[in-house]
Amino acid sequence: MRDTDRTTRAGAPAQQGPRPRTMRAKRVLDAVGAAFALVALSPVLAATAALVALRLGRPVLFRQERPGLGGETFTILKFRSMLPIDHDRGVESDADRLTPFGRALRASSLDELPSLWNILRGDMSFVGPRPSLCRYLDLYTAEESRRHEVRPGLTGLAQVRGRNALPWPDRLRADVEYVDRMSLRLDAAILLRTVLVVARRDGITAPGHVSSDTFEGTRTTEEQG
Repeated sequence: MRDTDRTTRAGAPAQQGPRPRTMRAKRVLDAVGAAFALVALSPVLAATAALVALRLGRPVLFRQERPGLGGETFTILKFRSMLPIDHDRGVESDADRLTPFGRALRASSLDELPSLWNILRGDMSFVGPRPSLCRYLDLYTAEESRRHEVRPGLTGLAQVRGRNALPWPDRLRADVEYVDRMSLRLDAAILLRTVLVVARRDGITAPGHVSSDTFEGTRTTEEQG
């Protein structure tokens, strides 16, 4: 059975909560990996920034407050993939603002590269629950809020199981499952599967949306499903 799909026979997680030793080891590997990646990918970062400025204008970077470890907020960095809102030209909805270039940027995950700086700073990890929106914090159940017991990641268990196409309840269950099972071995398995998911461009958007659908609370989401 694959490491990323393993559970106990009773359906319970193999562990309960992240181990401090694993957290420390992850932080060291994250810092070293992010520093190396920022240097090695600097030509790609520069070229992507130039293309964003040319195709979408400035600012090149998208900045937004997101909840991280312990629910503390940090400013996530990404390459901008949407046009700015322009009421005069009727560019208002996400569908209007997301250009073919922006879609390609998201499909390739190149828009995520500036988040390597967040990993280097310690705001994020390479693997963990994806950092969601701050306005969702009050909508989580106590169990779902456990996703904030670890640093958010560039990729995670939910991403390799369906990405944005995965229903919200399944995403959040996968996030909590990762918290309970977190290990370096599991991280390695998730990173390898992420390469395949990105290459196949699986789950880039939720059905009927230009990216992810809006989380309205687990009970509401399950009733709608």
